[in-house]
Amino acid sequence: MTSAEPGDSYTDRTRSLLREVLTDLTSPSAAPLPPLSRPRWLRRLPHIVLCWIALALGLAEVAQMNDTYRLGFPLGVVTGAAQGVAVVLALWRPVPAWWLSLGAAVLAAAAARPHMVVDIPVDIPAPGPDWPWSMSALIAHAFVLFMLALRLPARAAIGALSVTALLTYVMQGLIGGQLYHSTGLFAVVVFAAVVLLGIALRGRREARTQLVEQASQTEEERARRTLLEERSRIARELHDVVAHHMSVISIQAQVAPHLVENPSDELKENLEGIRQNALEALTELRRVLGVLRSENPDDPYGLGAGTGTAPNSPQPTLDRLDALVENTRAAGLRVSTEITGEQLPLPPGVELSAYRIIQEALSNALRHAPGSSVRVELWHFPRGLQVRVINSRPERPAPPSPGAGHGLLGMRERAAMLGGTLVTSETSHGGFVVAAFLPRDGAATGDAPSTDPSTDPSTDPSTDVDRTGRTGRTGDESP
Repeated sequence: MTSAEPGDSYTDRTRSLLREVLTDLTSPSAAPLPPLSRPRWLRRLPHIVLCWIALALGLAEVAQMNDTYRLGFPLGVVTGAAQGVAVVLALWRPVPAWWLSLGAAVLAAAAARPHMVVDIPVDIPAPGPDWPWSMSALIAHAFVLFMLALRLPARAAIGALSVTALLTYVMQGLIGGQLYHSTGLFAVVVFAAVVLLGIALRGRREARTQLVEQASQTEEERARRTLLEERSRIARELHDVVAHHMSVISIQAQVAPHLVENPSDELKENLEGIRQNALEALTELRRVLGVLRSENPDDPYGLGAGTGTAPNSPQPTLDRLDALVENTRAAGLRVSTEITGEQLPLPPGVELSAYRIIQEALSNALRHAPGSSVRVELWHFPRGLQVRVINSRPERPAPPSPGAGHGLLGMRERAAMLGGTLVTSETSHGGFVVAAFLPRDGAATGDAPSTDPSTDPSTDPSTDVDRTGRTGRTGDESP
């Protein structure tokens, strides 16, 4: 099997181009000239002007065919009227108009050739009449070519120009005549100029149209992005606030019967109902968050695109960390905190993100590691804040958590939004740690403290908190 030669590919492209040009020049399909957009009373002005031009050119051609070419009234009227009709027809169907104009010009030139030798009027100066293109026919055909170049692709306009030039050469160069003023070269130059002008105007109009479409698409994309960012922001705040409290309610309802000696069956039933309602609410909340985060509502658990920013309304900061820890302790976890370093003022975005990351990590520990011990570490550095939340092994199996969660995704989004990093990892004894570094100025630095839990001795199970547990699967964090 031999490979195709480069010449074969070039020949195929040439044949394909010629077929396209032939198709364009033989198609009678309509390509109307669009009306002006403004003002309304001028919308049809180009059509009216060209109709008057067509009438004038037709009458001039009739007079020239009779007086100069001596074709007689019937043939002169036919060729002159054909040129005028071609100009009008070019407003709607430029290809048939071009064929009509070219055919009328060739017919007039061929019919006038015998008369130019013996029947030239004495009032026409030497060497003789304009031939093969009379002035009125030249102007009419130039109008037709210009309209064709405006309405059809450049290949069709160049093809029509080539055919016109070829027939002009055949009439003047091959057939020829006597006692005439040559207009072949001048006509081809005029035709080439109007075709190039039409192609340029068509390209300019198409470029303007594409620019308007791109601007419209950009505006639509900007609106869509704004909508997605707002939906993502709403989803994040719903997740951080509502989901956390619903998780706490579920855990408290599960633990409450163990805090009462000999609880009644009615109490157990009510608490179990509370827990089931909380779990169902979490499931529905996951579905709602999936729709909010997704660009496609038909994909309820798609994560979509866009990262929203924190709202301008007052948000929790690290000053409320103690209340968050107490709330988690009341749900049944042993939580300790450790704050290291000089506590310099932090930007509101850093404080909000740190609070939300801690809140999410504690919520995951409640759900996936019941009865575990958790330590929350805050390390203040001149360049930013490092947060670690480490939990121990659960004392009892965690209840199933249906649905696909977005907790870890939200934490990573918050850290990335500030130019920080966040990593999650299991400890050597199956524990789980969430570590994040949030730059103070919103830009990550090369010498930022490491957030890799595997390189930090604080995750060693020999420390005061037993880290032999984990918070659960990364795909099952809170919604």
